[in-house]
Amino acid sequence: MLGLLGVATAQEPANGLRPIPEDLLSDPHVREELAINEFTAPSIAKVFETLEDLAPLPVADLLQEAPERMPLDRADLAVELGFLIADGFLIVQIGEMGRVETLAATLTRYAKALGAGERVTSHAASLLESAREGEVEQLKKELAATQRDVEYELVVLRDPDLAHLISLGGWIHALEASSTAVDKQFSPERARHLMREDIADYYASIVGSLEPRIAERPNYTQIRDLLSGMRSEMTLGEGAEPTHEQVRAIREKATRLAELCHQRAEIK
Repeated sequence: MLGLLGVATAQEPANGLRPIPEDLLSDPHVREELAINEFTAPSIAKVFETLEDLAPLPVADLLQEAPERMPLDRADLAVELGFLIADGFLIVQIGEMGRVETLAATLTRYAKALGAGERVTSHAASLLESAREGEVEQLKKELAATQRDVEYELVVLRDPDLAHLISLGGWIHALEASSTAVDKQFSPERARHLMREDIADYYASIVGSLEPRIAERPNYTQIRDLLSGMRSEMTLGEGAEPTHEQVRAIREKATRLAELCHQRAEIK
């Protein structure tokens, strides 16, 4: 059984970043055809596939209301879009289809602000249709396609950093959900899903490689430090079992990571 994020087996890429865990790559052959495989970020859909083993999820504690106003900074738009896509998967898991209309409209607004609105508009229409028909699997496919198409547009616009921030936001929201679920219903077997220092290391390297305008913002330096420090909670010694204390520490850091992601840049 896979953990929250899969085993990293790919070779170290030429850019020096940590490899993307292969079980988080959604249809890599399609992405290679799009000529964006070198920039590809982990799939939020793949992250949420593994959360099914941790049901029930404390979704009511984690779903966000649509922001009254969008951020003006593109990095903030990207990371918040990742949280919104993750919200979509949480909504699907609990069957609250009435929330899909608001989500679809918000996803479209964010995508347009990033320059990828045309592609996402079609996905928004399909999200609404699938919600009306109760087609859960199609909803998941449309959410995954939304991330993929926004990512494609960002790479075309020479902005791959933002594609990584979308993925980062989705993963942090998933980590919030999974660590909260395990904390509320602890068992060593469930806790093993959280012991993924390879993914924390991957995102720490991604944040550190962002353009300086983003990477040097105080909230992003704190995000990188928190991700780097998660190795102590997520690494198990040989034969060791995860403890409830480790899970609570991961949950606390996931909550703090989410707070930092939502600290918007001051536009002067």
